[in-house]
Amino acid sequence: MTDLLTIDLTATDARERGRQYGEAAREPIAASLAFYAESMTRNSGLSWPEILDRAPAWVPVIEGYLPEIVDELRGIADGAGREFEEILALNSRGELTKGNPFSADRDTETDEGCTSFAMLQQGNALGHVWAGQNWDLWDAVAGTVVVLRIAQPGKPTIICHVEAGQVGRHGANSAGIALNANGLGAGFGTGLGVPGTFVRRKVLESWDMHDALDALFGVRQSLSSNLLLTHRDGFAIDVETTPGRHGWMYPTDGLLVHGNHFQSFVPAQIDRTYKPFSVDSLFRTPRVEEGLSRARTDGTTEEAVHSIVQTTMSDHFGHPNAVCQHVDPRRHELDRYSTIVSSLVDLTTGAYRLTPGLPCANSYQQAPWNLYDGPGPEDRPNVPGPEHVLVAAR
Repeated sequence: MTDLLTIDLTATDARERGRQYGEAAREPIAASLAFYAESMTRNSGLSWPEILDRAPAWVPVIEGYLPEIVDELRGIADGAGREFEEILALNSRGELTKGNPFSADRDTETDEGCTSFAMLQQGNALGHVWAGQNWDLWDAVAGTVVVLRIAQPGKPTIICHVEAGQVGRHGANSAGIALNANGLGAGFGTGLGVPGTFVRRKVLESWDMHDALDALFGVRQSLSSNLLLTHRDGFAIDVETTPGRHGWMYPTDGLLVHGNHFQSFVPAQIDRTYKPFSVDSLFRTPRVEEGLSRARTDGTTEEAVHSIVQTTMSDHFGHPNAVCQHVDPRRHELDRYSTIVSSLVDLTTGAYRLTPGLPCANSYQQAPWNLYDGPGPEDRPNVPGPEHVLVAAR
């Protein structure tokens, strides 16, 4: 069982499910809001009361994309004893820490980093499918990370790790789909788009890869974000999403690694001036590719793969701004990042593992649930199975 706070959300009603969450995570939600009230005001140029006054503008945008999630947010606020607008802002923190999302001008970029990977059967000698990443974020919020299991009627069960009070970030579901995400900077969008938290939640609610990709390509957003999707059947795709067009790439020899720079294309809106906003991404990505490639020959057991991944994700080349990121004291206290969690999800067995903090100092610990304890694709309502499609096609 992981040392991180784990919360099992089983209520069938969205608001009650949120209330369970808010009540269980009341203290870390308060800590997270205390940090972001300062961070958001610094980066957006808005006061905290101004942010809360404007946040409800997102409600119709979100409701049109992901029905019922606003009720879940209201439930979180109820359980945590906070205002609804605070929880809404917390779930829109990506937009609010990268400038003023309510303004036509957005030019603020924060230097954060994450390194994600997908490893398919041909990428390891054991023949499993793995997904994971180092999640690098403000060191001040490291203590707010919680692990959720979300069971919802008619949807696959989700296991995800998030900042307390958020409804989606990185995770996987009982249909065998994993999601890992990385920032890309390049916030050239205008107007209010759907915040990334809700896009990620919709991906994690998907029964199949078609619906997961449709969640990315069928939404209007205001920021750029990289989303790496992995399926237990041995498929992975990395999608660099932007407010304009998207780019995508596939694994090579069963391995796909992504950092915080555009790797498949550079958007036309920034092509002439583009520079990676997180320059260490330029060496983190090949370092992880090189380290994980050992699994092709040496990853013959689960323990061997765990060891290879932990060694790779603990890499300190470029320290402190490395794959395993440590606090850089040269930065402003509100801009000090570290690897707050490293994740390793075995989509073959359903084991979900996390390090509570730096991977160089903490081992991967297994969450108390298995992904496949929830409903699988065969339980998807109102959709015929492959055998029925074949019969109908004759």
